[in-house]
Amino acid sequence: MHATENRNCLACGKQLKGRSDKKFCDDYCRNQFNNQLKAKTNYSPYVRNINNVLMKNRRVLESILGESGKSTRIHRERLLEMGFHFKYLTHTTTTRSGKTYSYCYDYGYLPLPNDSYLVVRKKED
Repeated sequence: MHATENRNCLACGKQLKGRSDKKFCDDYCRNQFNNQLKAKTNYSPYVRNINNVLMKNRRVLESILGESGKSTRIHRERLLEMGFHFKYLTHTTTTRSGKTYSYCYDYGYLPLPNDSYLVVRKKED
């Protein structure tokens, strides 16, 4: 019989039973531990607010494409109604033909005539 090593929950310190790679006694402790780690980051409120806007922009673009993931057109006013902020983006990509796509992580948009935009999802490399 192998000598068993006493392992304790990283959140509450209780002794763990079960799998040898177990770190937490339950989901509550795992969530509490990860939330505390996240709270300890030294991001200023300014950085946190920008990240929140970027994630909101990504969710808006994602909701427009839906399950199909195919590119689609949408009017600027509709994007604004959905809470999209054009000022915030993660990067841009310019195609060989000179079109510049703006991205919020993996979702992007291309300005079109008549205040419309083509919404796309970046293809996996």
